[in-house]
Amino acid sequence: MQKRRWGSALAGVFAVWRTGLPRPVVVLQSGNALNYFGTGLILPFEIIYLHAGRGFSTATAGLVLATVMGTAAVVTLPSGALLDRFSAKRILIVGNVVNALGYGGLAFVDRPWQGFVCSAVGGAGFGLVGTAGQVLTLTLVPAELRAASTALRRVTGNFGLGLGATAAGFIVAAAHHHLQAFQGLYLFDAVTFVAFALVVLVWISDPGPADAPSASEGARGFRAVARDRLLLALIAGNLALVLIGGAFFSFILPPFAQARTPVGPVGIGVVVFINTFFIVVAQVPATRVVARMRRTHALAATSAIFAVGLLAVLPATQTRSTLAATTVLAGVAILIAIAECGQFIVLGPLVAEIAPPHLLGRYMSLYQLSFMAGVALGPAVGGMLLGTSPDTIWWGGALALALTGAGFLRLGNRLPDPLLPAKAPPLPAASEAT
Repeated sequence: MQKRRWGSALAGVFAVWRTGLPRPVVVLQSGNALNYFGTGLILPFEIIYLHAGRGFSTATAGLVLATVMGTAAVVTLPSGALLDRFSAKRILIVGNVVNALGYGGLAFVDRPWQGFVCSAVGGAGFGLVGTAGQVLTLTLVPAELRAASTALRRVTGNFGLGLGATAAGFIVAAAHHHLQAFQGLYLFDAVTFVAFALVVLVWISDPGPADAPSASEGARGFRAVARDRLLLALIAGNLALVLIGGAFFSFILPPFAQARTPVGPVGIGVVVFINTFFIVVAQVPATRVVARMRRTHALAATSAIFAVGLLAVLPATQTRSTLAATTVLAGVAILIAIAECGQFIVLGPLVAEIAPPHLLGRYMSLYQLSFMAGVALGPAVGGMLLGTSPDTIWWGGALALALTGAGFLRLGNRLPDPLLPAKAPPLPAASEAT
């Protein structure tokens, strides 16, 4: 009897993570996990490899890595135009092959110019893959499963990244020849890009590009996208959430905590781990919570949780106890993770839903670019405040996010509600289900 009760309890727990997604999406995201595992292998050691292993100055190594994101940002908008002409499957395969060439090449660079070239190639691949992966994930499911599909993509990415970074730490620590170990990690990362491309090629059906627009649907270009004020409002809101919420936590909290609280490097690592772990655990169940809410309410709640999370940093500066301060920041990590879960599963599917089918690639590329801009601007803005008025980062950021939430509320009925019949035409979807 006791065993049955435990079995029923476990079944109930695991049922929370059931998504009901079609098999192609599950296969696609399994490949995504492998791909991010390879990225996690090199992520913590990129500057160390280029500086200690290749003799680049730390400044040059940083610029080489910045080239990846810079090139990805430049390629992102053109990738949207390509996705409106060619299938997401083909663009995703090409992007992964380009990534493999860039990151495989980084294993053999010994001059800075070679590092810049390889990083630019890898960045171009990321620019293609980021938008194409989102579009393919969304086009393989009907509208009601877009949030679950986005959630699974985020879970597999975070899981693979965390697992890869952990494995890399043990590999590098055990290696007798660090240069060869780093080269091996980069080459394995390149292999994961190729493996992901093969998964997409062999197991994922090709939904094809959207049909050409009729005369009533208007123009195709980014000029037509720029006329959609609702999209621009959502992009601005997402930029604020990424820049102030996610980027401040990821890039500004560690140096702030080290300077203004008793928390040291180990505690900071624990806080970051808790954030990532909570995202992996809570992202899929969060789709069920959000499905019961109006989208305006969900976005306003997401902004409010981000704001509370930023304000909660300040009490950690008022104690001399390492345990107490670490506990406070762990709570911050959980709040930020909850907010990020809501942000991703609401905004991505929402942008896809308001996009005309023939402009889906462009809409999603602009959405993707808002993440890159937020990640780039967050450390710059936070870094300036860190040197002048550190506490302003948290209470000022909370105020800005509260205003962002109010802006989402003002959108009101302009946002399509998942509880009501969809107003936008459905994306093509695969019918095969698990």
